[in-house]
Amino acid sequence: MNTINSFMKKPPIYTRDDFNFWTSIRTRWGDMDGLRHINHAAYLSYMESARLDFYQYLGYEYTRWDMEVSTILAGMKIDYFQQTEHPATFDIGQSITRVGNTSFDIATAVFIKEDLIPVVQGLFTLVAFDYNSNKSILVPLTFRQALEK
Repeated sequence: MNTINSFMKKPPIYTRDDFNFWTSIRTRWGDMDGLRHINHAAYLSYMESARLDFYQYLGYEYTRWDMEVSTILAGMKIDYFQQTEHPATFDIGQSITRVGNTSFDIATAVFIKEDLIPVVQGLFTLVAFDYNSNKSILVPLTFRQALEK
């Protein structure tokens, strides 16, 4: 049986060495909230934009809306470690950490330039999906090969 103590365990913290793809993103004034730090939801937007850069790096075409082979977000686990303010430039690291039959995981972390500890990190579960038939499909070879890198 799960207890609150097992739920409250600290997550493993990713380091820069855990990632094989990097992109940079600059904050915008509108990303701050009333407490004058970058709002938690803005990080999700940064990580989503970086994920599309990662797809492009892997050679995966994501810009066509009528594609038979695509992905859909099935779940995410996010851990926040520190606050940041605008202006800032973030390094966002990503790696595929697991590939199953129809789903795969991408680990992502947002770092302030030169920092070793992330501001926020996430583990995203994506499902390979055919939007034309509205069904999950086998994970494309592109993502399977990325796990081996």
